[in-house]
Amino acid sequence: MGSTMSSINQILGLKNASNPRQDAFLRWQCRVRLMVMREAMGQPDDSIMPSLTLLGKNQPMGTIITVMSKHPVHSKTPEMRQIAKSTNDPAIRRDKAIRFFSEAYYQKRQEFSDILTSTFSAGSPGAALIRKSEYCQLRFVAYNQEFTLKCKVWKLAKKNPLYQATWWHNHLFNPGLAGDTIILGFEPDWNDSFTPLDVA
Repeated sequence: MGSTMSSINQILGLKNASNPRQDAFLRWQCRVRLMVMREAMGQPDDSIMPSLTLLGKNQPMGTIITVMSKHPVHSKTPEMRQIAKSTNDPAIRRDKAIRFFSEAYYQKRQEFSDILTSTFSAGSPGAALIRKSEYCQLRFVAYNQEFTLKCKVWKLAKKNPLYQATWWHNHLFNPGLAGDTIILGFEPDWNDSFTPLDVA
């Protein structure tokens, strides 16, 4: 992620899911991402496309498509890489990916990092603004649920396991994904976030 991160657990996305807000969010995300694969053929919807508001701003700058990846110890990146390299036909690759993600991939929320990621083209002004802000708010509203997460922003290095997992995940659905794609990580501060658990 970055040399300023203080622990190897943070670098690898390994954090204990001990916060009830975190657990509620991961449970919801596993459920809705499975629905996206099984019912929408992988087409993103509002449940994985939060609005993003920069620190100190009142209005969102837009929405981003997020990816939720497994902890490195549970990584399925080799399997995703194998699917991508198994055929040159984008339609066949996409079908294989949807089958893969529709089966057991999202069954165990404990296997997932709470650090969400999103891809941006090289030189993206939006990515630069988000990175410069250092903190932002992601607001998910879908299926009668609302989660508002205050997040620390990290620019992931290519060697980071979450970068690799995100890149290969998105490559399965977008074969034109560039090798110099920027991937930002969004690390929630669960003590300063809002979930349905906070509704009286």
